[in-house]
Amino acid sequence: MKALLVLLLLSPFFLVAQRIMYSNPDQDDSKKTNFEIIGKVGGNILVFKNNRADNVIGVYDNDMKLLSRVNQDYLPDKYLNVEFIPFSDFCYVLFEYQRKNIVHYAVEKIDGQGKKLGPPVDLDTTQIGFSANAKIYSSVFSEDKQKIMVYKINSKNPKNYIITTYLYSNQLELIDRHRIELPMMENRDMFSNFLLDNEGQFVFAKVTKNSAYGDYISKVALITKGPTSDTFSIRDVGTNDRVLDEIKIKVDNNNKRYILTGFYYKQRKGNIEGLYTVLWEKLTDTKLKESLTVFTEELRTLAKSSEANLKMAFNDFFIKNIIVQRNGGYLIVSESEYTTSRGSTFNRWDYMYGYNNFITPLDYYSSYYNPNGRYPYGGGVTTRYNAENILVLSFDKDCNLEWSNVIPKSQFDDESENLISHHIVNTGGELHFLYNQYERRTQLLSDQSISPEGKLTRYPTLRNLDKGYEFMPRFGKQISGKQIVMPCLYRNYLCFAKIDF
Repeated sequence: MKALLVLLLLSPFFLVAQRIMYSNPDQDDSKKTNFEIIGKVGGNILVFKNNRADNVIGVYDNDMKLLSRVNQDYLPDKYLNVEFIPFSDFCYVLFEYQRKNIVHYAVEKIDGQGKKLGPPVDLDTTQIGFSANAKIYSSVFSEDKQKIMVYKINSKNPKNYIITTYLYSNQLELIDRHRIELPMMENRDMFSNFLLDNEGQFVFAKVTKNSAYGDYISKVALITKGPTSDTFSIRDVGTNDRVLDEIKIKVDNNNKRYILTGFYYKQRKGNIEGLYTVLWEKLTDTKLKESLTVFTEELRTLAKSSEANLKMAFNDFFIKNIIVQRNGGYLIVSESEYTTSRGSTFNRWDYMYGYNNFITPLDYYSSYYNPNGRYPYGGGVTTRYNAENILVLSFDKDCNLEWSNVIPKSQFDDESENLISHHIVNTGGELHFLYNQYERRTQLLSDQSISPEGKLTRYPTLRNLDKGYEFMPRFGKQISGKQIVMPCLYRNYLCFAKIDF
C-alpha cells in the first residue's frame, strides 16, 4: 500500500466538502483592503486587515460570525512588512517599521481574541541612511513551529553579501545570532527560497545565471547553517550538465534530507524537457541522489493547452508545491501560468522576479493579499492573466516516478490574477484542488482531488455556493485537518468563507 500524502490516512472513504459558511460583508472592508488569513487561534478564526492607516484583526467564530474588530494600535501608521506565526492559543505578530534613520523589527504577542498580551518588543534594529520602501528583515519557522529564524541580508557590496541570522525558540528565547559574509558573483548570483528545519538548520540555495542578463541557471550551491554554527556550509550541487530554469527547496524532516528540484532544458532558448532533482542527505552533508525525469509525449499531450504544441507544452509551467511523504517519497505540483497582452514583454522570468514587494522571491504569490497584484515590466498595458492545467508528479524515496496526472482547467482575468489559480487542501487521504471555473456563464468553485495512487476524482459543485460570491482560492488557508478559510468578494466587499470537508 502506498504511503499516505503527508498526513496519516484518517478514513478509507473519500471526503466531500459538506458546507460553506460565509461571513457578512463589512462596509469597512472592500476589494482594496489588504489582508492575511492568520488561522485558528484559541478556537477563533483570526484575519488581519489593513485599510491605509487602519490595522485590525477580525475575530470570527466557527460559523464565520464576526465577533469583534480589534484595533492593532501597536502597529505604526506606516510599516514596511507584517508577518504572523499562529499557535493553538496565541500568535506572534512580527512587524517592521522605520523611525528617522532606524529600521525596527519588533514582535507583539496576541491571544485568540486578537488582544495584546503585553507590550511589543524590539528584536533588532538597523541604521540606514535613506527612507526604506521595502522590507529589510524576513522570517521563517520550522515545520513543528519549535524554532523561528529571523534574517536580514546586506547587499550593499554586490560581491560580498552580509547575512545576519537570529535563531529563536518558540518562546522567542534567543538561541543563536551570527553575522556571516557570503561571496557573490555580481548580477549573476541569486537565492532560492529560505527554509528552517526542525533542528534549527537554516537552508537555502545560491544559483548562478549564465550571464549578467541571462535567463538560465548554470550552477547551483546548497547553503546551510547549523543552529549554532558561525559559518555557512556551501556545497556544489551540480546541474548534470543541464540548463536549469529555477530551483525550489523542500525540507524532509522525517528523513533528514533536502529536496532540490527545478525544470531543465537541453540548451539555451530551448523548451522545458523535464525535471531535475537532487536529494541531499543532511547527516552526511552529501548528495544522496540525482535524477532527471524526462517528460514523455503522452504527458505532454495531457498537460499542454489547446494552442501549444507538444515541444512547448511545459514552457509556461511553474512549480507551486513540494509535498513530502513519511516514507521519503514526495509530490511535485506545478501549474501553467502566462500572460497575454499587446506591447508587453512580461515573460516567464518576470513571473519569477518582477513583482511587488509583498511577494517573497520564488514563491510567486504569498498569503498576504495586495489588491494591486503584480505588474509586468514597463506597465501601461492591458494584461490578461491566464492559469491553466495543473500537473501532479509522484516520486518514491529514490526519485523514481510512480505516477503522474493532470487536472485540466482554463482560467483568465484582466489586470489581476487574484481570482485565478488554485488552492490545495490536504484532508489526509487525498489532495483537493479548489479553483474557479465558469460553468454556463457562471463562475463556480470547483473541486477535483487526487488519491495516493494518482486517481483523479471530480466532485460535484460544492454545496452552498451562493450567487454573487467570487472566491480567491490562491489566498485561502487550511486552518485544520478538514477546514479551509477562503477570501471572497461580494459586490466589491471583502468577506470570508469557511469550507468544511
